[in-house]
Amino acid sequence: MIELDNVSKRFDATTVLSGVTGRVEQGEIFTVIGPSGAGKSTLLRLIDLLDSPTGGAIRIKGIDIHAKGKQSLRVRRMTGMVFQKPAVFNTTVAENIAVGLRFRGVGKTAIRAKVTDALTMVGLSGYGERRARTLSGGEMQRVALARAMVTEPEILLMDEPTANLDPVSVEKIEELVLRINRDLGTTILFSTHDMYQGQRLAHRIGVLMDGRFAQVGTPREVFTVPATRDVARFVGIENIVDGIVVAGGNGTSAVEAGGVRVRAATPLSPGERVSLCIRSEDLRIAPADGDGTTPGRNALPGTVASVVPRGPFSRVTVDCGFPLSSVLSWKTLDKLGIREGGPVVVSFAAEEVHVIRED
Repeated sequence: MIELDNVSKRFDATTVLSGVTGRVEQGEIFTVIGPSGAGKSTLLRLIDLLDSPTGGAIRIKGIDIHAKGKQSLRVRRMTGMVFQKPAVFNTTVAENIAVGLRFRGVGKTAIRAKVTDALTMVGLSGYGERRARTLSGGEMQRVALARAMVTEPEILLMDEPTANLDPVSVEKIEELVLRINRDLGTTILFSTHDMYQGQRLAHRIGVLMDGRFAQVGTPREVFTVPATRDVARFVGIENIVDGIVVAGGNGTSAVEAGGVRVRAATPLSPGERVSLCIRSEDLRIAPADGDGTTPGRNALPGTVASVVPRGPFSRVTVDCGFPLSSVLSWKTLDKLGIREGGPVVVSFAAEEVHVIRED
């Protein structure tokens, strides 16, 4: 449906996008995640014809949307866009939703029917005659979504539409996004800085960093096998340890890091510099004098460096020659007698270590 071909964008001396390449398939929810300032909003504005790229091309159904000619209007009418801050006119909710239909010359009777259907879709039946600016932020965003969808676009672009909303409103918008995609087959391109929102909504995710996609894949691929160290850090892997492969064979390698050897399920050869990514939930922390380790797992002795409360849980960091952190409940801490300065053993399976080449 959408093809991005080496798209770049500069504003004066500032390069925002520097070679974005990818595809959005028809009928999928494609979520763009990335840190603030990564260029997510700029990318959506380019697709919506609000800005023009400095280089490269954007094609929708094979049409270069920034080429001159009458086709630009036709392509523009295939898309609808919802922004981070909902913009509403100082008139009724119904009038706000009907704007796009009036520009298209739709008759009054048809407009009334379509607006009624749109209000029902976003859960605002009966709100048609209310003043739009008297609504809450979440309700305004649903009005903006109804205004975008009333024209029946094939592509819905959403630029961080829940960034300023309360959790209840966020949940309602997310439910609407999923329902629109499921019931209408609308292709949705959704940008967010909330990586977990991307995980909840997307068929595929593009991680935008340094002006380009650092990785594109399913939520499971991005969150469990990140392609780079930066992606791993962004998607919440706390334990990232740099080392060098010192031995290998039968699909398992030994990596030396901080004077400690760690076994990891990877075919990489000795001499390669790598980063080991270990999710905190895959770590098991046990007293040093206990028998909590399992044969075949990495078992690293260490000292508890810190125990930081997090509500009913605590973040426990252990110095094993390099720091490893996990989250335990206070009941587990008391049961195991884990305290700062105490000796423990941190264990994890070789298969739970994701290995990234340094390059």
